[in-house]
Amino acid sequence: MKFLDLCKVYIRSGAGGGGCVSFRREKYIEYGGPDGGDGGSGGSVWAEAVDGLNTLIDFRYQQHFFAKNGQPGMGKQRTGKDGDDIILRVPVGTEILDEDQETVLADMTELGQRVELARGGNGGWGNLHFKSATNQAPRRANPGQEGVDRTLWLRLKLIADVGLLGLPNAGKSTFLAATSNARPKIADYPFTTLHPNLGVVGVDNTEFVVADIPGLIEGASEGRGLGDLFLGHVERCAVLLHLIDGTSNTIAEDYQTIINELEAYGGELADKPRITVLNKIDALDEDDRVTDREELEKACGAEVMMMSGVAREGVTEVLRALRGQIDDDRLRFRSEDEEEAPWQP
Repeated sequence: MKFLDLCKVYIRSGAGGGGCVSFRREKYIEYGGPDGGDGGSGGSVWAEAVDGLNTLIDFRYQQHFFAKNGQPGMGKQRTGKDGDDIILRVPVGTEILDEDQETVLADMTELGQRVELARGGNGGWGNLHFKSATNQAPRRANPGQEGVDRTLWLRLKLIADVGLLGLPNAGKSTFLAATSNARPKIADYPFTTLHPNLGVVGVDNTEFVVADIPGLIEGASEGRGLGDLFLGHVERCAVLLHLIDGTSNTIAEDYQTIINELEAYGGELADKPRITVLNKIDALDEDDRVTDREELEKACGAEVMMMSGVAREGVTEVLRALRGQIDDDRLRFRSEDEEEAPWQP
């Protein structure tokens, strides 16, 4: 399935049906009077957050969503049928923006959340509504209210607890593959990851979600490489995991490059809790490990953990450190008697 996290949609709510001008014509009723019914209301356009989706690819093939119009009223005091609503089913974590791509109309962060995007028009009154003691044969009815046309943008920000940061080939996908059932593409060249990947990681009978985004390079905020298009997917994370390639000759510079891009991106991303890890230590001897760790701690001014995703060295300690930064209400606790069984249809 292709990944799509930004798309434009065109919506229109249904117009209300017009009221009816009608009079009773039965021969056995001497003074029939008005009996025109009201028009039906037009359908509304809703957005609903559903389970099982993690991309907006469906909206690439259908961008127009028009609700049904209400039917006009009829004689014999019959009200027109209301138009059917239409529902846009979006993944959890979708932001709905106005046409300017800045005004946030709704943030779909909870499963089952529903938001009305365009309300259908009211149906018009029939002439029965205008009957009075001084106007017993009204010959007027109201037209239905027009629908609402809108152009909206849908922007997906994945719901994850931990966000992976680092330069290309820092070992982010390897870490995700080593700690979860996710199988991202792994290769020895930069920009192997072209779209975000999600994986469920477990440690000490708890589970949380990790998001792996394409690597950043210097100048990403100006559009270099893949730019900062995917940084929005880690905005909702509770903690960031910053991986540094231990085999690099410029460890301190690599660390500062990512920090500069976070600050250039703006928002609260640069202020989120962050755990810095020196990765690929299986390729370093003891002296290099100590030297590189001291250099990185001097650059970031905080404690640095060491890990090897390939050799699984230090992985559990890193997961426990991440676990400590995530609130309990975001975690999924697994009972001790819950056994891991292979998935079966």
